[in-house]
Amino acid sequence: MKLPKIQFPKSKPSKRSLDQEISHRILVLSGTILVIFLIIFIRLVYIQVFSYDEYTAKKDDYTSIQQYVSAPRGQIYDVKGRVLAKTVVSHNIVYTSPNNLSAEDYELYAQRVVEVFDIDVDQFSELDKQDAYITYKSFLDPDDKEYGANHLLTTKERNEYETGLWGDAAEGRRHQILISRIGKDEINEMSDEELKMAIVYQRMTENASTGQENVILQDVSDQDVAYLVEHKSDFPGFDVDFGGWKREYPYGESLSDVIGTVSSSTEGLPEEKADYFLQRGYQYNATVGKSGLELEYNDILAGTSQVSKITYDSKGLAHKEVVREAVKGNDIYLSIDIELQQYLDKVLKSILENNAGASKRENFSSLYMCIMNPNDGSVLALSGYQIDLDTKKMTYFASGCYQQLFNPGSSVKGATVYMGLSEGVVKPNEVIIDDVMNIAGQEFASYENHGAVTDIDALAVSSNVYMFNIAIRMGGAVYVEGEPLNIQDLSGTLERMRYYYSMFGLGNVTGLDVPNETTGYMGIAKEPGMLMHYSIGQMDMYSPIMLLQYVSTIAADGNMYKPSLMKYIKEVNSEQIIDVGTGQLKSTLPTENQEYLERVQLGFRTCVTKGNAGDDMKNIKEGVAGKTGTAEVQDKWTTAVFVGYAPYEKPEIAFACVAPTSSINTGDVAENICAYDVVPTVVEKYFSIYPAEGYSETEE
Repeated sequence: MKLPKIQFPKSKPSKRSLDQEISHRILVLSGTILVIFLIIFIRLVYIQVFSYDEYTAKKDDYTSIQQYVSAPRGQIYDVKGRVLAKTVVSHNIVYTSPNNLSAEDYELYAQRVVEVFDIDVDQFSELDKQDAYITYKSFLDPDDKEYGANHLLTTKERNEYETGLWGDAAEGRRHQILISRIGKDEINEMSDEELKMAIVYQRMTENASTGQENVILQDVSDQDVAYLVEHKSDFPGFDVDFGGWKREYPYGESLSDVIGTVSSSTEGLPEEKADYFLQRGYQYNATVGKSGLELEYNDILAGTSQVSKITYDSKGLAHKEVVREAVKGNDIYLSIDIELQQYLDKVLKSILENNAGASKRENFSSLYMCIMNPNDGSVLALSGYQIDLDTKKMTYFASGCYQQLFNPGSSVKGATVYMGLSEGVVKPNEVIIDDVMNIAGQEFASYENHGAVTDIDALAVSSNVYMFNIAIRMGGAVYVEGEPLNIQDLSGTLERMRYYYSMFGLGNVTGLDVPNETTGYMGIAKEPGMLMHYSIGQMDMYSPIMLLQYVSTIAADGNMYKPSLMKYIKEVNSEQIIDVGTGQLKSTLPTENQEYLERVQLGFRTCVTKGNAGDDMKNIKEGVAGKTGTAEVQDKWTTAVFVGYAPYEKPEIAFACVAPTSSINTGDVAENICAYDVVPTVVEKYFSIYPAEGYSETEE
């Protein structure tokens, strides 16, 4: 029998226990709130007391702009401490754009600057004026067909630009096209006042969005400085930079293209190299090297920029606080002797002026020479000139010594003889008959038949036939009169010959510390006769600096040093030398072949002592060793070359001189102008500056 479930009545909680529960919960909640407020309080105290500077700095970082101003540039000196590139004080009017100006405001203040300050339009470059024309046309209504100078674009170009077909490079490409088409007619559309106003406006707005300081006017007068200081309220954003600088080159033309140039403070980064410098941490307004050694050693010369923190007040005006002072760039000392350099410039210029276009020299229009210490690679001087044969206008072109290529002619026969002796295809003092060679009906000969000659004689009298025999034997062939040459591996033989030439640096970039050194030109051998041409310097082409390295290797007993213009780098206002540029040994000829190199040295000396380089060269008391060269150019002209060194017993200098197309190519060829006119006087000048010990007034 199932019993019924009995339910007992539930007891109700007392009022007292309920109050206790509520009080407990309120207490927990209150405690939690108290802890939270305590944490907040402690955090606020920590931020406001202990981390105030840190958070203030973070706030400033978010609300301020860093501004960079180029440091004064290090100077460039010659080997005796004479300044070749000088940094001088320049008071500049600079501008940091307020953050609330309209286009009309920029126009207003640009016009005010033009009206008040003395601005010479002649100080503006051609590029400044071309850019000003684009800016001038940007003042037009956007609907005007000439707005922004876009009327200079073709219809196709304009459509591609406006439809975005040029992509991210659109503005740069448009600018390049416009600059190429803006000439004198377009620039003359502007009055001088409009030109000035457009340039000032352009400089004011160039870095407006970045907060960077721009130089508006460089090297202004004391009167203009005083006026701006007294009337700054009339020129918001404008100031005077009393720490500004500019570059000067006291020796003018001498070595000018080798030293190079820097961008002006109003120019900033040159457009064609902007990406390069931006990647290296420079700002758009930085003053940097544009060419030559100024570019090559820019990071050393540039120093460390001044960094300022820019904040803006309620009126939108910028306020500057310097957070890092500028550190001036380091100085560079070159191996160049500017006295010798100027003398070399004078000699080359005079000889070219007096002989260019003369009888037998109708196509003579350029002349080059470079000088080096063969014992460490220090370049002592290098020069070059070009002349327009019609107008007689001279152009300085010292950089042509490492940017131009020429056939070296017989000057490279030293490498050919060394190769022949080293390969065992000829023996020291072996006699070969210098007479006309007939190869399959084609004649090969020296300038004149020299009869029986040895390796030494072959260098002294410049025997082509001796070199031809070396080339033939290198190819494994045998000369039979009237028969063709049977060279099995033409390209392999040429490669082997080039290997020997490269041991002297011929055909290789020398590594001279300049931008844009050219490589050699290598011809292609399609027939055996080309090997013979190669052996006498009539195929491959080299720069004068390559020829200088070649003869320096001979002078230095087989040691090849990297040519260098930089002698050492020194900290500003310090004797601390940071880096040394000279004395870098690149390679050495095999010691087991030293006797063969000595044969070449003796051949070079005999060339001079027998008078084959002229009496003036022969009579230099310190004793010169050298080799002439005459390279045919288009069968009509010849290029004169002379390479050598002195003193013969203990060389101090090596030199290479090249006079392209300096004579007609006939039996009435003009004398080698390098050997007879250029080199003797320059070598004597060197020894007047640096007398060689142990030499009397008479020849050794």
